[in-house]
Amino acid sequence: MIKTAGLGSHRPLSGQLYKYTNVVKGWQQRWFAVDPETGVLSYYLFDGPGDTIQPGQPARGEAHLAAAVICPSDEDSRTFTINCASGDMLKIRATDARARQEWVNGLRAIAEIHTKAMGANPPLQPREQLAVHDAMASARQQLQATEISDAALARCIESSDSPFPHTDPDLLLLKATSAASMQCLLQCLGILHRQQQYATVSVSSKNFDNDH
Repeated sequence: MIKTAGLGSHRPLSGQLYKYTNVVKGWQQRWFAVDPETGVLSYYLFDGPGDTIQPGQPARGEAHLAAAVICPSDEDSRTFTINCASGDMLKIRATDARARQEWVNGLRAIAEIHTKAMGANPPLQPREQLAVHDAMASARQQLQATEISDAALARCIESSDSPFPHTDPDLLLLKATSAASMQCLLQCLGILHRQQQYATVSVSSKNFDNDH
């Protein structure tokens, strides 16, 4: 259940979500809370129903939402990502599609307000920026899928014995062309990412290493 509040109040947007962690390579239950006044998203260790967050309990991690990009994922109806201006990314899963939409809408609203408050020059146009950010997130996802396909192609060629050996010139040319194309796509996305960052002000984001 997501708890919402007016952005002018001091009560946070909060609720139970699942965060993907690199340590265990899986989804871990966390309690998330956003302070709309500071634009800081914090998450805490949470064991499920019956568990409570104690006053003064240290956050497991924090991220500033100013200039952050919040994007629904194409992989299912519950997952979304928060791409921070610092370059950090949080991959989060809600309980259902409706909860995801509520979180995405709430986080985007807070991020938009704090992005405007940064006084970026030239002034940001949130709706247009959001469309660009969504497109960039989609491009990143497509590129990840392409990387997987490229690696699979390379493994297939390297293990090929018949009817053509892996040293066949045409296969080697195919492998090299695929790798070169992949490298070109990565470089192009890197250039676009740097241009995107240039248009925003870098915001510090703190995350704890044991939860990545």
